[in-house]
Amino acid sequence: MRKALLAARRALPDATRVTWDAAIAQRLLDWSAQENVKELGVYWPLHGEPDLHGAYAQLAARGVALSLPVVLEKHAPLAFSHWTPGEPMVKDGMGVAVPARLRLRPAPATLLVPCLGFNTERYRLGYGGGYYDRTLAAAPRPRTLGIAYACLAASFPNGEYDIALDHIVTEGDLY
Repeated sequence: MRKALLAARRALPDATRVTWDAAIAQRLLDWSAQENVKELGVYWPLHGEPDLHGAYAQLAARGVALSLPVVLEKHAPLAFSHWTPGEPMVKDGMGVAVPARLRLRPAPATLLVPCLGFNTERYRLGYGGGYYDRTLAAAPRPRTLGIAYACLAASFPNGEYDIALDHIVTEGDLY
């Protein structure tokens, strides 16, 4: 299922992706204002995930403290580093962009979670590493906003360690 969802996401035409990313970004901005979000864990897009960099810049301009996830060790929860849009980035050992100068901080109160797929119960399908599941299992649990394209809705059972997200935002809806 992961391979099929990844292929479907990568096959989206660039023009469609740009339109959908703009719609998701606007929903994120509206939701963040409505929920009075003060700090937000964001993500650097991989493998065709929605690119929300424009929204990140607007959130930072509003005074929202942003952070990016960092993998410090395998089989552990994610760590987080303060991040400002435009600052120098480097690739970590897994090829993920992280701030060149890590400034570790506690997990943010609200967290964007990219979804390879999602189901009607708001469980996400990721890449299988379990980093977000371990992060969400730790206390205090951050509020979560899954980010996905609506075409990636799928039917799959949740696993023993899976944790449902609070909301999932797509280009069309907020679940």
